[in-house]
Order: sequence, then structure tokens, then C-alpha cells
Amino acid sequence: MLENMNTKRWIAFGVALLIIGISALSTGLSNKINKEKRMKQMEETVKNSVGNLNENVLEDGNKNERIAVVTVNGAIMNSPQSSMLGAGYDHKGTLKALDDILEDDTIKGVLLKVNSPGGGVYESAELHKRFDAMKAHKKKLYVSMGNTAASGGYYISAPADKIYAAPSTLTGSIGVIMGGNNVSGLMDKLGIKDQAIKSAAHKDIGSSTRPMTDEERAILQSVIDDMYGQFLQVVSKGRGIPVDQVRPLADGSVFTGNQAKANGLVDEVGYEEDALAALKKDLKLDTPQVFEYSNDFGSAFLSNFFSSKFAAPPVTEEQVAAKLLLESFSGASRPMYLYGGI
Repeated sequence: MLENMNTKRWIAFGVALLIIGISALSTGLSNKINKEKRMKQMEETVKNSVGNLNENVLEDGNKNERIAVVTVNGAIMNSPQSSMLGAGYDHKGTLKALDDILEDDTIKGVLLKVNSPGGGVYESAELHKRFDAMKAHKKKLYVSMGNTAASGGYYISAPADKIYAAPSTLTGSIGVIMGGNNVSGLMDKLGIKDQAIKSAAHKDIGSSTRPMTDEERAILQSVIDDMYGQFLQVVSKGRGIPVDQVRPLADGSVFTGNQAKANGLVDEVGYEEDALAALKKDLKLDTPQVFEYSNDFGSAFLSNFFSSKFAAPPVTEEQVAAKLLLESFSGASRPMYLYGGI
């Protein structure tokens, strides 16, 4: 009988441990679910905040005569991670700021600060369209080039009423590039065979798993040539230079600010403060309010907290090159207005 009682105790003890374990597991799972739910809610809050722009006043003055400062810093790519929490270039936020500027009659001029090696053809064209519309909305556009304003960085600058570049600015790099790789030799060594099934001969054009045919090369070259022609027209129209005079400058070469002024790609050698002072003088504004846009995340603390904990660093040229290299291996490479190669 004593043995039966001990057995029952051990069974009861085991059941108790099981209940405790299930309870702990349930509590842990519940906490995990709640934590994930809270994180998801926080992420949604941040995502919804992107594009909600605040005006950060740089120089107080007449609120009916204002100058907006717009900054394009980094690769011109529509990269979601770089638009979160102000890390790197925010393409969607920049487009929204420009749309707001075009509709705001109190904004008389725009100072565009460019520090970019360029980037996507499409993204560059989206920006260019809005900068080109400034004249129709009777707004002066001045550009101040930073360390680099090349390829797509120059493309978006071309419509400006006046372009300033520092003596050591690297600009130019007018042209288009599309990366690509052929790893078929490596695949042969590894015994890997391509088994693509396609609807037509050119459906896998640009594939990295086989050599490119002459016909395919001609097709892709025609795409590059068309986009190159668009770039030439943008420079010609923006700078008031015939296409025949632009073409010798558009072989992909880069120029310093001094060289760019000598060949007509920029107007003045100077810095941001020089461009801003000249814009004020051109607009005949003595005390305009000067402001820039910034993303609003509810509070400075929240923005700083998220930035330090979760934000990705700014998108660098090396990261863009790595992304494009991976895309080229997957057969998804695309034309770019990008300085520095792929």
C-alpha cells in the first residue's frame, strides 16, 4: 500500500510539473506573440510615418516668400530600407516633398543639394520630371553639388537655372551601363546544367548561365542607346547646348568642378552657401524663410530610438554594386545611370 501511495505521489508530482511546464510554455508563447504583435504595430507606425514630412526651418524669415532646400544624398534607388527612419536617400519622401513644393505658392525657389553617384534610370527620371516642372510653376531651381554629382546625379541637376559645383566635385559620367556575367564555364566545372524553359528565344536574354548571342547583344545595346539618347536630350535641353556638343562630353568621363565649368556642364564654382546667396539675390528676396523637409516620426526620441536600433545605414556605392552584381547573376540586371561601374 505504501508503494502505491508513493507511486501516486510521483504521478501527482509529474502531473504538476507538466501543468507548470505547459503554463510556462503558454505564458512564453503568449509573451512572444504579444511582443511580435507590438513590434508589428511599431513597424506599421513607422511605415505609415514615412512620407509625412515636417518643415525644418533653417533661416527664419518671410513665410510668404520661402526657399526650400532638398537633399539627394546617396544612390538614387527606391530602396525601402533606406527610406525607413531617415537612413540614406528616401526616394518616396523626396518625390512627395517635390510634389508639395510644386503646389505651394509661398515657395519661390529651391536649392537642390546633390551628393550622389546616380542610380536607377527610372528613379532618376522621376526626379528629373519634377525638377523640370519647376519653371512651369515659376520657381527658381539652383543646384549645389557636393562631393559627387555624377551620372544620375548630373541627370537630375540638368534642369536647374544655375548649377554650382565645388572645385573638387566629381561630376559628369554621362551615360548608361548595364551589368552582366557569364558563369557557364564555372557551371560546367561544377556539373551544373541550366534547365530554363522559355516561351521564346529571347525570354532569358541577359542570363548569366550561358554566353550572350550577337543578336541578344544587339538588342540590349539598342536599349542602352535609346536611354543614352534620352540622357543627351536632358543635358542638351537643360544646359542649352546642342546634342552634337554634348556628345563629346558624354563618353562616361568624369570632371572636377573646375573642368565642368570650363566645358559648360556647370555655371559656377562654389559651395552651398554661395548657391543659396545667389538664389536669394536672383529672386530679389532679402529675408526669405529657408527650410528643409524631414520625416516626422512623432517625436525626436522615437526617431532617434528607431534609428539607433533598427535603421539600416545609408546605401553606399559598394552596396549598390553588390546588389546589381547579384541581380546580374539572376538575369535581372537593369540599365543604370551610375558612376563607378557595376
